[in-house]
Amino acid sequence: VAQLGDFTKNAVALSLEAGLPRPVRVVILGVVSGPAFYSTGSWLPHAGEEEQFLEAWKEFSRWAVALPGGAGEAVLVRDLREPDRFVSFLPWESLEAIQSWKAHREFKQRMSLVQDHVDTFAPTETEVVARVSAAA
Repeated sequence: VAQLGDFTKNAVALSLEAGLPRPVRVVILGVVSGPAFYSTGSWLPHAGEEEQFLEAWKEFSRWAVALPGGAGEAVLVRDLREPDRFVSFLPWESLEAIQSWKAHREFKQRMSLVQDHVDTFAPTETEVVARVSAAA
């Protein structure tokens, strides 16, 4: 733990020396606070169905975040280089929580209501390996 403290002090000192506007905090795997896993998806809605897709995605996500042990938050972003493409992020505490969500008896039916409005959907699960934020 003392080494981690030295690491943090050095990271703050280096960020100040580099001329960054404020110190940064670097957290490495094994000490990452916050969600450790994210379920993500890349979505390409049918042409002309973007609004229907957004409404269906929001409804699906309200369900996902309200479940006991659920994601707690869902974020959908638009790709600025490819504005027809959207990417979703749902944070989870464990891979088991994601698997439990996907095994839920309502998951397939609710997901199909979103996929009705997309040409392409590419889901994946990701693991946080590093997190950087402004120092407190």
